Amino acid sequence: MDQKKTKVVVALSGGVDSSVAAALLLERGYEVTAAFMKNWSNTKTVRGECLWQEEYRDACRVAATLDVPIVLFDFEKEYREQVVEYLFREYGAGRTPNPDVRCNSEVKFPLFWREAQKLGADLIATGHHVRRWQMVNGRWQMVAGVDKNKDQSYFLHGLTQADLTHTLFPIGEYTKAEVRAMARERGLPTADKRSTRGICFVGKVAMPEFLAQAVPTLAGPVRTTRGEVIGTHGGIAPYTIGQRHGFGGGGGTPYYVVAKEPETNTLIVGDAHDPALYREEIEVRDMHWISSEAPKLPLECHARIRYRAPLVPITLKAESC
Repeated sequence: MDQKKTKVVVALSGGVDSSVAAALLLERGYEVTAAFMKNWSNTKTVRGECLWQEEYRDACRVAATLDVPIVLFDFEKEYREQVVEYLFREYGAGRTPNPDVRCNSEVKFPLFWREAQKLGADLIATGHHVRRWQMVNGRWQMVAGVDKNKDQSYFLHGLTQADLTHTLFPIGEYTKAEVRAMARERGLPTADKRSTRGICFVGKVAMPEFLAQAVPTLAGPVRTTRGEVIGTHGGIAPYTIGQRHGFGGGGGTPYYVVAKEPETNTLIVGDAHDPALYREEIEVRDMHWISSEAPKLPLECHARIRYRAPLVPITLKAESC
């Protein structure tokens, strides 16, 4: 009697990474089912240019090439509630959230696993550039993908031990160039498809335009840290601390966003050498430990404040330290 194969439901997005992930799992002897997540459409009240039908067609073409079944998971309601509304709330409060991180921890992994189990899945898999290692104590550790330029561990820092226990990341061991080469070797229709950009699952829509549908956009002053008003902005919500601002100083010197003051609707900027742009200490909240147990503090480690920012050595301390 043949031994029952381990069943894996692969999140097939219509891109090359998840396509190769599915192909590799098939070759490794897993029973593979593909599932496409529909999280957004442009038919809802809050518009976004999401061509999900095209992505779904590409996913179906890949599934047909691999000769695996494909199903559609509709998480649009949950995505709107857990990601889009969160996005609006945070920007409205003057903060810059990361919708991709939120989507992974609240939708893409927990809800996908819930639906995959209904199909009899033992595991799920995605095309993320990340790896997981099991430690001596049995817990799972998330490790950066081999391709440092494509590593997505930053976006997955909200995952839990439970998530890692039942999730495979087949392409984390390869570079993007290697993934594309494998796709071509296998005749996958997404081999040369460009990577998508934009708000997670919403697509090619500018953030200011998207936010304007729900977050008030009132013009206000742009003021330097020296108190000089150098112009006006069309709404402070889309701006992020540290980003280069469009206004230039004398001689074309660029300005960078130092602070946002929602109460006065003022954008504060400074030049690249302004001390207000730099910090020796920052306060972090809502700590999440993938290991499930908080380490002993203080802790010497490395950190980054945004995607692809260089890792820098830090000392993590509790507020009372």
